[in-house]
Amino acid sequence: MGTSLSTVLWQLTYRAVVRSAFATVPFYREHWALDGRTDPVLVPGRTGRHGGAVDAATVLARRADLVPLAGGEAVVDPLRGLGAVLRRVEPLRTGTLVAVFGADSAPVDLPRGVRGWAVRPDDDVDAVLAQARGPVVAVGPDKQLQLLPDRPHLRRVPLRELDELDRGPHGLLVHPVLGVLAGLADCGRWHVDRTALYLRETDAGLAGTVLRQRSPRLVDTLLGDERVRLSACPRHRGPVLTPGLAR
Repeated sequence: MGTSLSTVLWQLTYRAVVRSAFATVPFYREHWALDGRTDPVLVPGRTGRHGGAVDAATVLARRADLVPLAGGEAVVDPLRGLGAVLRRVEPLRTGTLVAVFGADSAPVDLPRGVRGWAVRPDDDVDAVLAQARGPVVAVGPDKQLQLLPDRPHLRRVPLRELDELDRGPHGLLVHPVLGVLAGLADCGRWHVDRTALYLRETDAGLAGTVLRQRSPRLVDTLLGDERVRLSACPRHRGPVLTPGLAR
């Protein structure tokens, strides 16, 4: 990833989140202590199994212990960060309606003047689309998007999983714990929103940390696919995810 100022700041933000989690979140104090990691600093030989990272199944099983001592939510949102990543890869002008299939609530981090809609199973989608006065961006699994009627103002943005990194021509990459990981930009690369998510290498693949979420705290959660690599976009300079060979 190099040593640019933005990369250094990205790493410093991550370390601050690690220190805060070690001080305030029961799960990480227990997990790192059992691994022999008594100080939440990445020191060779003292980082525990997988560098202190933890698999997604364990995170989901221990959600109550991911809440800081001061309290907070224990709900893991599989579409966390959708609005922020979507607006980086898809034009969202004033008056656009973002319809999200499979979400419990509409994204709250959309640009001003852009409406969000969490589509429910019993919603009359065709009627809403027919009445829409502006552009509509539909986000969801391919199968649901393919059922939508063809309309000139409708754009489809499919949700992809890690094993679909080589699929296109566009979409959002999602993880069941960390939420939206990246969006496929016009350069053809999966760009990570570094303001909200930090990724680092471990011997079990990439681990992700949500940087701006107070609760539950998600620190060093393994992506679960060891083939995925982190690199820098030669055009935009930001971090991108790329497919690779198994380790």
